[in-house]
Amino acid sequence: MMNHPFVYPAQLGTQNFGQIRVNLTSTGEFRPVENATVQISSTSDPERIIEEIKTNESGQTQAVEVPTPDLENSMDPESGQPYSQYNITVDAAGFERLLVSGVQVFPQVTALQESRLNPVQEPAERDIAIPPHTLFGDFPPKIAEDEIKTMPETGEIVLSEVVIPETVIVHDGPPNDNSATNYFVRYRDYIKNVASSEIYATWPESTIIANILAIMSFTLNRVYTEWYRGRGYNFTITSSTAYDQFFVYGRNIHTNISSLVDTIFSNYLTRPGIAQPILAQYCDGQTVRCPNWLSQWGSKELGDRGYEAIEIIRNYYGNDMYISTAEQVSGVPSSFPGTDLSVGSRGDKVRQMQEQLNRISDNFPAIPKVADDGIFGNETAAAVRKFQEIFGLPSNGIVDYPTWYKISAIYVAVSRIAELA
Repeated sequence: MMNHPFVYPAQLGTQNFGQIRVNLTSTGEFRPVENATVQISSTSDPERIIEEIKTNESGQTQAVEVPTPDLENSMDPESGQPYSQYNITVDAAGFERLLVSGVQVFPQVTALQESRLNPVQEPAERDIAIPPHTLFGDFPPKIAEDEIKTMPETGEIVLSEVVIPETVIVHDGPPNDNSATNYFVRYRDYIKNVASSEIYATWPESTIIANILAIMSFTLNRVYTEWYRGRGYNFTITSSTAYDQFFVYGRNIHTNISSLVDTIFSNYLTRPGIAQPILAQYCDGQTVRCPNWLSQWGSKELGDRGYEAIEIIRNYYGNDMYISTAEQVSGVPSSFPGTDLSVGSRGDKVRQMQEQLNRISDNFPAIPKVADDGIFGNETAAAVRKFQEIFGLPSNGIVDYPTWYKISAIYVAVSRIAELA
């Protein structure tokens, strides 16, 4: 059991704790960074090291338990800061030194810091500072827009149906800030980042799902209508809360939010007779009031009362709002087979999955090689379980919807079919 330096022994029985876990991969080749030294300290006392650990052959650390504020702080908007803040320092031979400050850790939740390290010949350092959460800090409110955009009859619009993009380009500032950086971000990673920045991971699951649906629908509306590109900009969406949603480059995400996004990432909100995803606007519902938009704190209260996600959505946007699913997912070799693959399954989809796992295992050798014979046996199930363990999925050896698309995404990354910045 680790020593908690910020907690008096008498408090340990009632003190709340969360966890921090670090995943490190290299840019370019997308390989795990093994044997990196990871130090964790409190942001308020950065010189005092709480824990020093090493990454394993998959570039991962064990989960480190750290003190957090009381759980009730994240359940009441009038309470104090609901999360603790920690610094993570990473040193790995042949790579830049990385310092991430302000990592947000909630009680009973695992904070996942996933970072890509740049190989270097000379010593170099990269610093990332995570700003306050939108529900705790001071941010400009959303400028209201029509939820359904008028589509021009002619122009540059190329989408005839809703497609889940492989990546989005995030402009890290207001649209007219020409000095702001553009980040190329995988779609699911973007949604996880925004959800971790906009809502509290301790909230009821139905509340989290409802908010993720709103975030995804908002994003896909920007993609489908080419809202910014149609105005001459070279990005998909901004990180400004006045115009879009809060994205923080390099921030930690929360594992429960990550898992939910992987499960529902191809969903969006729509109304009858409307092809485009709805621009599902929202506000905190406390410092800003927004009739007919989703209230984040209000959705939390509805979740506490047992409302399902769709009931929360309809409470704010109306009873004619529905959840739709995009049929096409960009940047993957092929779509989900329609049913789960498990021991006893056979066929081309099994063979394709086995081939992808074998390619992934070249970069992540903890995943055992399997025969790519199209027969889902116990060895394939063991390889799937290890893949799921490494990439944060339930480790059950079954290739379900989220596992299929996670295998596809990692396969694309390691085989460099798609090159991301």
